[in-house]
Amino acid sequence: MLWLPILAVWGCIPELTKGCIDMTNSSSTYLGIVAGVAIGGLISWWVYNRQNKTTFLQDDILVRIEKIEENNGKILSHLEAFANHHDMVLNKIVHMNEAILDLNRRIDSFGEEK
Repeated sequence: MLWLPILAVWGCIPELTKGCIDMTNSSSTYLGIVAGVAIGGLISWWVYNRQNKTTFLQDDILVRIEKIEENNGKILSHLEAFANHHDMVLNKIVHMNEAILDLNRRIDSFGEEK
């Protein structure tokens, strides 16, 4: 156990050093620092992991929103083309109706002339 002499420099740690009854202030401080680093590292890793998962979910949602917007744009352009076609057909029907009315007037006026 090579690290036991190194830890003995830290002070009296009853769990590691024989003949030690009470923990010294320096060893208590070092033990508190080590425990704090371990707990802080664990909490930092947990927060990072949760934020990383949230970031991936947000990116996925943004990609899905972009696809929906793209599809909505396509639908709007198809609706616009359909409305334009509808207007063109309606105009042709109106012109055809005018031509039929004009032809009907001519037939009526031709019949009156005889």
